[in-house]
Amino acid sequence: MTQPVSDALVFFGATGDLAFKQIFPALQAMIKRGHLDLPIIGIGRSALSKEQFIARARDSIEQHSQLDASAFSQLSAHLQYLSGDYQDDATYQQLKTLLGDAAHPLHYLAIPPEMFENVIKGLAHSGCAKNSRVIVEKPFGRDLASAQALNQVLLQVFPAADIYRIDHYLAKEPVQNLLYFRFANSFLEPLWNRSHIAHVQITMAESFGVQGRGSFYESVGAMRDVIQNHLLQVAALLAMEPLASDHDDAIRDAKLRAFQAMQPLNPAQIVRGQFRGYREEPGVAAESSVETFAALRLNIDNARWAGVPFYIRAGKQMPLTASEIMVTLKKPRQAVFDTTGAGQENYFRFRIGPDALISMGARVKLAGEAMVGEPVELLAQRHPGDEMSPYERLFGDAIQGDAALFARYDSIEAAWRTVMPVLGNCVPLEIYEAHSWGPAAADRLMAADGGWHNPQLTKDSHGGNG
Repeated sequence: MTQPVSDALVFFGATGDLAFKQIFPALQAMIKRGHLDLPIIGIGRSALSKEQFIARARDSIEQHSQLDASAFSQLSAHLQYLSGDYQDDATYQQLKTLLGDAAHPLHYLAIPPEMFENVIKGLAHSGCAKNSRVIVEKPFGRDLASAQALNQVLLQVFPAADIYRIDHYLAKEPVQNLLYFRFANSFLEPLWNRSHIAHVQITMAESFGVQGRGSFYESVGAMRDVIQNHLLQVAALLAMEPLASDHDDAIRDAKLRAFQAMQPLNPAQIVRGQFRGYREEPGVAAESSVETFAALRLNIDNARWAGVPFYIRAGKQMPLTASEIMVTLKKPRQAVFDTTGAGQENYFRFRIGPDALISMGARVKLAGEAMVGEPVELLAQRHPGDEMSPYERLFGDAIQGDAALFARYDSIEAAWRTVMPVLGNCVPLEIYEAHSWGPAAADRLMAADGGWHNPQLTKDSHGGNG
């Protein structure tokens, strides 16, 4: 069925950090490609004039992208700004006036999760929600119960098909390529199972701290900020079965089955850490027990993956910023030639940030009389990363009514069921030094499987988008 195209974009949190870093550059890029030609209404609590709002958009693009004079001129002409309290009905009445004749507005909530319900009800009471779509930022809820409650609030106002739960990781080009590489190459399928794969590692390392967002980070921590959403979504893409059909929702159906096979995390198989100095960050409690690092073992109980551990690790103040997946194959049953040590097995390596890379680890014979070898890496692809930013791609899809790259609620609920046993202070927090790879206990977690693969950046590693 043809979906109506949105004819106005409203974004709440227009003066916030996310809008400044990601949204304005994405909007200019969409205009530059000819993908955006509609009124754009930013809503925030700061008292700004329209001119000040446009100046903020310019600053945003100059700092986080590259200003294109022509595209920015068009963007400025589309921009409007509404200053208001999200709990005040008058804000939504003013919004309704600004929307004018728009018949299918798209509302994007780039605001703290605790404000979602107020805004959703304000949109409903004012009539601004009629025939509209809504995009909700992650994390979707703080736990299973709050996710269920938020979903009910949304469903009271919006049809299920008009609710878009954003996880920008799903729109990253390297993540899309991960899915493509898996199912476009026939040589992978015979290997992609418990008979040939020893373990899977997913690492998301950030060299920076909370960057002034201490009060926000106190409400989430690493588990809620990136593991429950970004990294479990990546695990689902790695673990899912081939698509059952070419139906629009086939990918999300396949991912749901992978999520449903994920076992609840075991507190005995998780390490929580906090970098030294976190408690001195603005907005952070003096005795905070929020984790800035987490490492865990995920078990997926189905015919393909039973017995294959998925190790997931995410942390701030790491030695570098990079996200990588390492799929390590089992060693040959018989060591015909030389034996291989840890880290010298065959593997597939996928880098999903800052640049994009797909490579394969193999062994080749060293020249000479002896049948001994050395590890080599075969590079399949390397490129700078995202040509199109995730937010540019996702806004374009939402405007057209295409939800394929958005997280479906059933998979979000399944992800919460997986992490529920390890939320909060389930295990003692360990302090780690900044610019290290986290607590030593994380190394012990997967010592039996040869240790973590730590990403390394080279001169060929270029930054991509978010």
